[in-house]
Amino acid sequence: MGSPKKVSPSTSSPRRNPRTLYDLFEQENPHFTVPSSSPTSGYEELFSTISYCTFVFTFTDPSESPAQRDSKRLQLTRLVTILKSSKKPVNEKFLGALVAMISANLFRPLPPPSNPSAITDLPEEEDPISIFSPVWSHLQIVYEILLKLVNSTDQRILRECIDHSFLRNLLALFQSEDPRERESLKNVYHKIYSKFISDRSFMRKSMTEVLLNYMFQTEKHTGIADLLEIWGTIINGFTVPLKEEHKLFLMRVLIPLHKTKGMQVYCRQLAYCVSQFVQKEPMLGGVVVRGILRYWPVTNCQKEILLIGELEDLVENLDPDQYRKLALPLCTQITKCINSWNSQVAERALYVWNNEQFVKMALIGTVEVFTVIVEGMEKNLKWHWSKSVRQLTECVKVMLEEMDPDLYSKGLMDMEAKESMAHQEDIKRKKRWERIEFEAEKNQFLNPRRYIRVSY
Repeated sequence: MGSPKKVSPSTSSPRRNPRTLYDLFEQENPHFTVPSSSPTSGYEELFSTISYCTFVFTFTDPSESPAQRDSKRLQLTRLVTILKSSKKPVNEKFLGALVAMISANLFRPLPPPSNPSAITDLPEEEDPISIFSPVWSHLQIVYEILLKLVNSTDQRILRECIDHSFLRNLLALFQSEDPRERESLKNVYHKIYSKFISDRSFMRKSMTEVLLNYMFQTEKHTGIADLLEIWGTIINGFTVPLKEEHKLFLMRVLIPLHKTKGMQVYCRQLAYCVSQFVQKEPMLGGVVVRGILRYWPVTNCQKEILLIGELEDLVENLDPDQYRKLALPLCTQITKCINSWNSQVAERALYVWNNEQFVKMALIGTVEVFTVIVEGMEKNLKWHWSKSVRQLTECVKVMLEEMDPDLYSKGLMDMEAKESMAHQEDIKRKKRWERIEFEAEKNQFLNPRRYIRVSY
């Protein structure tokens, strides 16, 4: 695409106080200067610049000229300068052209994932490998233009150009592997959500569909953490009492998101969303805790560590009336983690006993709960291979004995009685097998097998 035709500069002096987009364009763009007496020509030059920026460079085609790429970046930068300097909203004549230019640049086929077969399995402190797009030098400015339009244009006028199709295409870009683009998308999408009140339901539904598709079909999406970050700000604005629609989102989307293999990538954002629900309605804490326990991993130790931390934070916001109901399932799972042969899991579970609310919940629980805890402690002291885990277990045991020595002794007695009963059952089972073997041998002696000789 060739560069726009230049117009000879005007001999008249520029205006000192530009008020329209055309005036700003005339002042800020020396390459497209027009006579102040012919605004029609200036508008044409502005449209020509927008049209020039509509041409998309791939940065991978060897036939593309670096000079043309730089020229487009320069024109995009000038458009941003004009928009930021304007004291009035963008004229409707230019709005449609600008949105069309934005669509042409942003809504493009994304490259295939760099490693589609890999399953993200990273610790919380590590980030997945980022792929930076070569087109970002242009896209960054286009996102600035879009954000400026959203901030400065009246919502009723903007909705004529930014429709549901535009929003769906924008949401699809969250699959970009470039974290810089996802960050810009997050800001733009959330700004549109806050401004387009009538479209909020549609935008929530669209994001929910992306999350459900990720959970139940692909389990491959680079922007789940960013979408959940948007959801976190949305949930924070929900009013109490919560609507049934929002509670269903918690139970059908957020809680099942704990089961995916790539949960480590978005664990922090997911935990924040869930905690917002529990803070607004503490009675939902029971549903959340049971849901997390239902999706507890079997072989993923890093995921176990993250979930232990999430459960510990949830206990802080639980309704005290639910302590007695949740004490047994929660303490049982924490005790299983204490007995884990992975020392990191065991140590993280033992540190939960530093949480005052968790200790309070365990002490409110019945003797059955304390028996489970005591059994886990004694098992660790006898059998765990890690010295540090045994030392931490001893510290927790001393703390529990000091808090309620009678309850701990009762739990110890119940454990010993349970072990004695299990030993007696084992003896009875062995005797039954011995009797069966004796009867089998006796039957074989009295009724020996008879073989029939067959002649051919």
